[in-house]
Amino acid sequence: MLAFFESAPRIVMRDALAETLGAADRGLIEYSYSDAVRLAGHSCPTVAGAWLMARAAVRALYPDAVGERGAIAVTMSAPEEEGTTGVVAQVFTLVTGAAANNGFHGIGGRFVRNGLLAYGSGDTGAIASFRRLDTGTLVDVAMDLSAVQPAPQMRALMQRALTPDATAAERKAFADAWQERVHRLLLEHADDANTIRVTRRA
Repeated sequence: MLAFFESAPRIVMRDALAETLGAADRGLIEYSYSDAVRLAGHSCPTVAGAWLMARAAVRALYPDAVGERGAIAVTMSAPEEEGTTGVVAQVFTLVTGAAANNGFHGIGGRFVRNGLLAYGSGDTGAIASFRRLDTGTLVDVAMDLSAVQPAPQMRALMQRALTPDATAAERKAFADAWQERVHRLLLEHADDANTIRVTRRA
């Protein structure tokens, strides 16, 4: 893992299921961007943006408290198979616990996670909505990367790096340029309201 991954904003959640089953003291779990990278298998602006959107949504839903994992429903605007929707949703699931029909069914009617993640709301103004199950508070999240442009030579570096005869130096040059953009997004724009947008609806 790259060193700057650990410098990115972290997210602390309280998971009542984890507490009940003795997996975490008081149910508190701290997630890092490295966890999202391990889940996705790569680091890119989409994964980084999903991480920051999840963080922003949780902070908006729980402004004065630790977020409750398993107590948030997430609705993606786009269909599951469209573009990077599935990748973004996986990061949201990591943080919130919200899962589709394949999620945890609960214990004795408690700690249910399945059915908390849905797709295809058709809301073109947001990437997803997050809703607190206890209060009904609803926020929309979106992302605008116009302030975090890729390096001018990115396309050429990528094309060369993906060729079968690319040298180690060429592959590294592309990877470094790629992660430099992720670095800027995570460390310079995490709290930039123009880049990571949160709108409260209820």
